[in-house]
Amino acid sequence: MGIEICKIVELPKIADPRGNLTFIEGNRHIPFAVQRVYYLYDVPGGSERGGHAHKNLHEFIIAMSGSFDVVLQDGSEKRRFHLNRSYYGLYVCPMIWRELNNFSSGSVCIVLASNLYDEEDYYRDYNAYLAALQAKK
Repeated sequence: MGIEICKIVELPKIADPRGNLTFIEGNRHIPFAVQRVYYLYDVPGGSERGGHAHKNLHEFIIAMSGSFDVVLQDGSEKRRFHLNRSYYGLYVCPMIWRELNNFSSGSVCIVLASNLYDEEDYYRDYNAYLAALQAKK
């Protein structure tokens, strides 16, 4: 899997004058069943989150409120995605380094994950991540 698999996905949007509704179905709108949900909020201006890659975890990242950027790298290519609508999300496959930055005031980032939390699934050191990529070739 490489960075070319990571992409913005438009979610269903049911418009209603009383308020819009969007839903996400695992294995339909995103290519995995959701096992965990977490969210980031009250991120101070200028802060960065992420700074890691996952060995096996798939993620779907959504800006529920406000906006932020997600920078993805696969060891050879780098792409920046700007998220600012709650009916768009970014699919991130395993073995992709991710950093989140440029958070607007009051932004909320929700992440749907394919697995329960497991510290052993993380690469938190970029050089160790690059070495693991080379070992897989």
